[in-house]
Amino acid sequence: MSRRAARMTADDRRAQLIDVTLPLLREHGRATTTKQIAEAAGIAEGTIFRAFETKDELFLCALEKAFDPTDLIERTEAIDLSLPLRERMVAAVTLLSERFTSMFTLMSRMGMLQPPRARRHTEELRARGLAAIEALLAPDADAFRVDVPQVAHTLRLLTFSGSHPHITEGRLLSPDQIVDVVLHGTLAPVPAQTTPTQTEK
Repeated sequence: MSRRAARMTADDRRAQLIDVTLPLLREHGRATTTKQIAEAAGIAEGTIFRAFETKDELFLCALEKAFDPTDLIERTEAIDLSLPLRERMVAAVTLLSERFTSMFTLMSRMGMLQPPRARRHTEELRARGLAAIEALLAPDADAFRVDVPQVAHTLRLLTFSGSHPHITEGRLLSPDQIVDVVLHGTLAPVPAQTTPTQTEK
């Protein structure tokens, strides 16, 4: 005789519902129905309301998870510091760009003008995120003409704007383009001037 699967705890059920709701919000926005959520979770529709009082509460919890930067920070902190500077920067910008693009898509689908007010220590996480980028740049601090915090700020700011579909007018910047602008700017190298030889005089 097969055993019945163990019943989910309340916290596990909430986490499951949040996980299946997020992709639906990215696709359908606020038009997402509890029927769609229940089908995605493989449960009866009424089970949703034993975990969340309302659909709006579930939506809010899903949005807060989507905008929680903890996973991004941990993945940035895990980038190999032994990589060359440019590779470290491209790896960090790739993670940032993917996050910003995901955020902008979700906000557009949900008709949001700004992210939800987080229930976490937002400033603390923001500082930790910047510190993770600065740590990637620190081994090559002497190679920059400005300090590392300024480079990190510029890199993050350019990635944010370069990943925004409206700011870029649909011409998104790739991680390679962003890093090249930060490292080298947009001016072409100035040809070195040669000293005339004796026969040229």
